This record gives sequence, C-alpha cells and structure tokens, in this order.
Amino acid sequence: MDHRYRYQPLASPLHDPVAVAGLLGGIEAIFAQTGGETASPEGSATHEPLVYVVLTGGTERLVLERLAQRPREPVVLVAHPSHNSLPACLEILARVRGDGGTGRIVLLGGGTDDAGRLREAVHLARVAAGLRRARIGAIGPPSDWLVASAHEAAVVRATWGPELVTVPMQELTGRLAGLAPDPVLTQGLVRQARTSAVAEAEIQRASTLRGALAALVAEHRLDAVTVRCFDLVTGLRTSGCLALSQLSDDGVPAGCEGDVPSALALLWLHRLLGGAAWMANPARLAPERGEIVLAHCTVPRSLVRSYDVQTHFESGLGVALGGELPPGPVTLVRLGGPRLEKIWMSEGELVDSPHEAALCRTQAIVRTDPAALAELLRAPLGNHVVLVPGHHAELLRSSRELILGDG
Repeated sequence: MDHRYRYQPLASPLHDPVAVAGLLGGIEAIFAQTGGETASPEGSATHEPLVYVVLTGGTERLVLERLAQRPREPVVLVAHPSHNSLPACLEILARVRGDGGTGRIVLLGGGTDDAGRLREAVHLARVAAGLRRARIGAIGPPSDWLVASAHEAAVVRATWGPELVTVPMQELTGRLAGLAPDPVLTQGLVRQARTSAVAEAEIQRASTLRGALAALVAEHRLDAVTVRCFDLVTGLRTSGCLALSQLSDDGVPAGCEGDVPSALALLWLHRLLGGAAWMANPARLAPERGEIVLAHCTVPRSLVRSYDVQTHFESGLGVALGGELPPGPVTLVRLGGPRLEKIWMSEGELVDSPHEAALCRTQAIVRTDPAALAELLRAPLGNHVVLVPGHHAELLRSSRELILGDG
C-alpha cells in the first residue's frame, strides 16, 4: 500500500521568514516519518494526496486558491498550536464544507499519536480521491429480484465517485468460446480443498469464466465488477462463483447478481482496508439474541481457512465454494438509499461457520448488536450485506464522512 504524499507549507507574508522557517523546522520530522515530501507551489500530481500545512493565520485565501486547482478533492489541513494556525484551519474547512466539499484537520500536538492521526487522514483522503478515479463494471443489469439495488450510474458517480461502466452480458459470454480452461486455477482449487463433489470437467468450465472476466477488467480498465451471474446458470449451465472468488483474491473486488451497492461496498472496503470482503445474504435474523446467519455460494479463498468444492446451491450446477470462515471480530456493512447516501453497519463476532444443507454453501453465524439487527429489519437498505474481518466501524464512519461530506 502506497503511503507517500506531498505537503505544502503555507504562511502569511506578514510573518518573518526566519520565524516561519523555524515553525516548519519544528514539525518537519512528522512529515518525514509519515512518508511526506514537500510539494512545489504549483502542487503535485493529482493522483497523490496533497496536504496543506497551515503555518500561520492569514492564509485562508491562499489555501482556497490552491484548492481551486484540485476541485472535488478531500482537503487535509495540518495545524499546530501557535501563530493562529488552528483558527485559520477552522475558517478554511468551514468554507470548504459550505461549498459542498469535504476535509479534515489534523492538529499536531493535540494528542499522543500525531503520526498515526496524520497517516489516517492522508489514507482517508487517498481512498476518497481514488474512488473518484475508479471504474466499476456492471456486467449485465442487476438481477430482476434486486429491486432496491439497481442504482443508476449518475447516482454512484454523484455520491461516492466511481464511474459505473455498463458491460453487456454478451461481452462476457462471447469470450468464453475461445478460452481454454485455466489449469493452474483448476488444479490448485482441488488440491487445496478439503473435499470436492464436482467433476473436474465442470471445474474447468467454471475456470474459463475467470479468464473472460479478467479480459473484460483489462479492456474496460475496471477496478471492481458486479455480474448478473444467474444468467450464467440458466444460459450456460455453469456458475460464476469460482471466477468471482478468484477475481476478488486477485485484487479486483467482484460481486454477485449485478448488485451495485454491494460492489461499491466491496471496492470501498478493499481500498480502505487492503483486503477482500465477503458479500452474502442475511439468511436468518434473531435480534433478541443478537445473532445473524449469513450465506452465499462464493467467498474469496483468502478469507477462509478451508473449503469444499460444491455445486451452486439453488441449481445444483457449476462450482461453488463451501468455505469455513475463521472465528473472530468482523464488521458488517450495507450501503443503500435512493442516492446511496445511507449506511448500515455493525461490529460483531463471527462465532461459527456451519454447513447447513438448506442454505448457500458458505455460511457464517455472527453475534452483533441486537439494536442494529432490529434496525436491519425495520429499515432495510436491500438484500445483501458485506462482511469484512476486524472491527472497523470508526474508520468506516470517518471515511464515509470524507467521501460524502454529511457527517
């Protein structure tokens, strides 16, 4: 993960240059420690976060002029405890937010972990800016039953930033005829599995989908995908579960059923936390016990400690993964709302990964906040939720605020 960034020191011309140099010299070590390099007055490449170090008051207009050169980018302002640095940052950020922008102030000397807070602010800014350059491929329209999860490209772009690229299913299915099975994926899948209940020929057929999807990702410059995968079951008599699992482990978050909010959540979590996440159905809820059961027929293999090779649950066709997720802390996430402006999330503990015959192949029992589960029933945002290992609610809230700007 790239931690480099550039910073611009800014001071009022009324201040003595020697005093200004002394102010900067007193805090420069924190920038070197966190991967910062000085930027020219003209700024830096737009793909790198640019941090504005407000050394003195009287810099408000100067900072706003610099910000105008990088529109729609989250603002990171660094303040220190003297020379009216913090008052200037408060005025600047108030104006930025009033104009519809987002930003964050890092006050050096305001806590015991200046480096950690600066690193986090830069990382959140990088994630937010990176989402505005990202492209999510919608390969086929959302499945017919996803009546609350079929957001238009303009909504995704306006709220979260990524471009939603429509790719007809024919582009995927048309590539399969000329593709050979992937022997490395096929052999590795069976060799590492606990058991396999699927014929090798079926696994080979399913493996070709990974190659077809990878080709579409390269051709359309996609950072994530969501696939109308049930068309593969009904039309080709195979499943996309293996391909989506492998693509996610290859660093391209891949979701099922054309679910746009879930694909967006998978991409966001990948950029924010650096690993894969799992999209699943809430199969059962027991708010009084604080328990939710999740299930789906695919899972990134990097998230499981073992797995069985099985068929797709509803159809009995193709390849699915019955993974065993390890116990431990997890965070559950669902994005939704007409403008994708809402989020439901809850931290919990994954306590078991069962193998019930009447559910999709990978399953998890999570114990979490009963009030959160009651809210999920009372005001749902859609079908699927996304699970990511670890407790990250505070970081997710901070990231969402910097992206959406509504607190």
